[in-house]
Amino acid sequence: MRLINKIRNKGRVFNKILFILLFISTLLFAQAEFSDYNSMAGAFSRMGFGARGISMGNSISSVTEGNLVSYYNPALSAFQEGNYFQTSYSFLSLDRSLNFLNFTRKFELGKNKSADGKPRSTAGISVGIINAGVSNIDARDNQGEKFKTLSTSENQFFLSLSNRFSEKFALGIGLKFYYYSLYENISAGGLGFDIGALYKYNNNLNFALILTDINSKYKWDTSDLYGVEGNSTTNRFPFLMKISAAYKFNEPKLLTTLELEHSNSGTDFIKLGAEYNIYEQFFLRGGIDRISFSNFDIPMRPALGFSYSKMFGNLLVGINYAFGVEPYSSHDQHIIGVELLF
Repeated sequence: MRLINKIRNKGRVFNKILFILLFISTLLFAQAEFSDYNSMAGAFSRMGFGARGISMGNSISSVTEGNLVSYYNPALSAFQEGNYFQTSYSFLSLDRSLNFLNFTRKFELGKNKSADGKPRSTAGISVGIINAGVSNIDARDNQGEKFKTLSTSENQFFLSLSNRFSEKFALGIGLKFYYYSLYENISAGGLGFDIGALYKYNNNLNFALILTDINSKYKWDTSDLYGVEGNSTTNRFPFLMKISAAYKFNEPKLLTTLELEHSNSGTDFIKLGAEYNIYEQFFLRGGIDRISFSNFDIPMRPALGFSYSKMFGNLLVGINYAFGVEPYSSHDQHIIGVELLF
């Protein structure tokens, strides 16, 4: 009988140990697999640009139809028709702000023209600003009493130049200056580059290759605030490599996009987008950003949007809207923009 009781007691202990091990392993494997992508510097600059791009899943690096911005590909500005200006404002939760401003146009270079009367080379320029920040931050003393309100401001200023060497091929380079004002006497700046190429396979199909945030980084120095206890820190942006394709259907008037993005932070994303010209200058859009097959814990970001434009003499005025799902936030993202083409 004693032997049986000992065996039973050992069995109970073994079961308890087994249960604890199973419980711990369940907790370990249930933890989300996080990525360094969003925690690296410059997260605001990877949220997209304007209502059109965001509503199409930020997959428009190879789109040469409609109004263009070199944020997605510095080679695009050589394909812009007319002078294009746009500004957008984002409605975000948690006292955050995200604003966009851009101007794009192309230039015909040289007097020599080909047999069909078109210029042998076309250049393009695109300039813009992305501004992001957080306001209404409480500054409190050691007793927990609020004594003032703080805010942050993070900015990207970009200038892109492109050249369309032929009807099929264009190459561009973008210069980006970053400036981050974090706190009193604490700010950082950095300079980065983008390189992009676009190839028009035919009138319906385009391909693009883009290298983004080459050498982009923030350099911090806190010696002005902490004196001899301050130090210098460098925060690097993730380096992105993107391959993009766009296909335009003649009937129905549908534009579809696909983009593959790889970063040195270990992420691989697929981005999808579509734009349907439902009636004259009225467009419906949809897309999905950040589809990850290597890390299913990274949430996708679906988006929808539309735009409508109307001519006023020689001026085309357009309104853009986009709705984007924003994970981990109490409210989703809304972007409203105004564009002018003249």
